[in-house]
Amino acid sequence: MATSMRRLLEEVSRDHFPYPPATPEEINEFEQRVGWRLDPNLRAFYLHCNGAELFKQRPGCPYRILPLSEIIRARVAIYDEDDDQWGPASVYALCYLQDGDYVVVDMSRQEDGGYPLIDGWHEAWPDPKQCKQIATSFSEFLEAALRSRGRKFWLKHPAPST
Repeated sequence: MATSMRRLLEEVSRDHFPYPPATPEEINEFEQRVGWRLDPNLRAFYLHCNGAELFKQRPGCPYRILPLSEIIRARVAIYDEDDDQWGPASVYALCYLQDGDYVVVDMSRQEDGGYPLIDGWHEAWPDPKQCKQIATSFSEFLEAALRSRGRKFWLKHPAPST
């Protein structure tokens, strides 16, 4: 595991609310269920903790990285329908952001060994003009989320008043 991912996992354990680790058997069952393999960063995360709540515990948790048992196709998570009109079958909900919004992972393509993560804004899903890629890998996403102070880091936020 890369040093940066190890550091991120230590931070999740120290400062946030991780769930107990997934077993290798749970990871194998997940991969059999969804038909794709976790990339190295996702595998390291789930062996460390099978999901986590960042910043606050539920309710009101701004980032809830889903446990393996809750990862489903984005179109099912967002629209409760497994139909192509609601997005590609290759995109899965990975992190719940409240109010029906998710960060989703596109397992149909990899960039430098990681799956890209996309804004799964439910009002615009699956419009690629509005639901843009926000990270090239899970470690990039996790790093930015941990630095976000609980905000959606990819959205424009007004500068704090002085």
